[in-house]
Amino acid sequence: MSNGETKTDVILIGAGIMSATLGTLLKELVPEWNITVFEKLENAGEESSNEWNNAGTGHAALCELNYTVEKPDGTVDISKAIKINEQFQLSMQFWSYLVKNNLISNPEDFIMPLPHMSMVQGQDNVSFLKKRFEAMTQNPLFKGMEYSEDPQKLMEWIPLILEGRTSKEPIAATKIDTGTDVNFGALTRILFDHLKTKNVELKYKHTVDNIKRTPDGSWELKVRNDKGVTESHKAKFVFIGGGGGSLHLLQKTGIPESKHIGGFPVSGIFMVCNNPEVVEQHHAKVYGKAKVGAPPMSVPHLDTRFIDNKKSLLFGPFAGFSPKFLKTGSNMDLITSVKPNNVFTMLAAGAKEMALTKYLIEQVMLSKEKRMEELREFIPNAKIEDWDLVVAGQRVQVIKDTEAGKGTLQFGTEVISSSDGSIAALLGASPGASTAVHVMLEVFKKCFPQRMNEWEPKLKEIIPSYGKSLADNPELLEEVHRFTAEALSLNEQPAVVEVETDPEVVVEGKVENEE
Repeated sequence: MSNGETKTDVILIGAGIMSATLGTLLKELVPEWNITVFEKLENAGEESSNEWNNAGTGHAALCELNYTVEKPDGTVDISKAIKINEQFQLSMQFWSYLVKNNLISNPEDFIMPLPHMSMVQGQDNVSFLKKRFEAMTQNPLFKGMEYSEDPQKLMEWIPLILEGRTSKEPIAATKIDTGTDVNFGALTRILFDHLKTKNVELKYKHTVDNIKRTPDGSWELKVRNDKGVTESHKAKFVFIGGGGGSLHLLQKTGIPESKHIGGFPVSGIFMVCNNPEVVEQHHAKVYGKAKVGAPPMSVPHLDTRFIDNKKSLLFGPFAGFSPKFLKTGSNMDLITSVKPNNVFTMLAAGAKEMALTKYLIEQVMLSKEKRMEELREFIPNAKIEDWDLVVAGQRVQVIKDTEAGKGTLQFGTEVISSSDGSIAALLGASPGASTAVHVMLEVFKKCFPQRMNEWEPKLKEIIPSYGKSLADNPELLEEVHRFTAEALSLNEQPAVVEVETDPEVVVEGKVENEE
């Protein structure tokens, strides 16, 4: 059964942080455009953007060691860290603009100030961390970072990690107080609530089954609602922001840019602390070093989180494998993503990534006690009864042919768009949500190049540093830091919040998805 056809200017597929950011930016730039959003689930921000499905780190490269690489000559390359920090600053400016202009309110509902720390053990790692600290603190983006190997200082910073530690291995940490904890689920819902006031049509429980180009160059979508009725919707511009589900939809467009691209799903599991006394002893996001052979998204970290005005403590992620591309996806997702045009790309990746496959299988097989052993490398006194498992979101890493060879696994986010800019899809994973504004600016450049001059004044109002490097403009950086800290209430210490005590609240509706 099907209904008639409706036409709109823009269709956004998926009600996650990416569509929320794109829709909000477009409504500021061209308020007269009509926008329709289709989401197959009941609410916004339920998949990758959901607060229990990602780490909530405002990824500014302050603590993530995988963004800084030690080169063969012993120096540390921080260029990727600079790039990611600059990208996160764009998001901070955008959120600040929305708050200052009363388009959204109560920033403490989605962002909290929280120290970001890196911690390493062993002499080689300590030497690396010191060199990293020296390289980073020469750049104004990382001003205020501290370094210490002093057990007393470390006990002040991370008492929970230091207590009961019997290893004689040297330990070192860096700490920077300008880090944040971001509730991307709450932010997504706040942005969609705002979009509702701007006459954006939000259609939940609507699944996009097909996308095809029409003779006039626009796109026609076949959309099925929860009653099984198929509707036809046409738009001049379509953005596919459906997380892991984007690859299948991109393939259905048939655009040449969708060929020779595959996806590799990786699932994650966090451990969440249910003992409020333990939760209260830690106040930071502390990132360690990934084990040899582990993918970058599996860097172990111990995180304070603020969710629903409750303070929680999470450790992870433990990688896992599921053939699903979404938590709510199908076990056939991986198989059905293999097409004649990408089969050799996928096979090449499979041959190259045997070590990763072995690692993921080993992770899936871990018992809770084995996971506790990894946790005890961070918290020596951790007790098994204080921790529960919670399943995080599915991530689909992009596989494509690059200069590095056929079937190269990409760790990061990627915008794929048609040559005429009428359709774009976002693929990939971390640092994803944190760089949503940067990603949308890329979408604008690729899809609306003829509009960029016209939009530039408004974009500079929304993002004061637009088109400029903050690393090269220390005065502008100071100004941006002052503006965002004030607008987002980051100078204030978090209010006393209730500590999460009921693991059922956390685990409910999540763990049943564990493979």
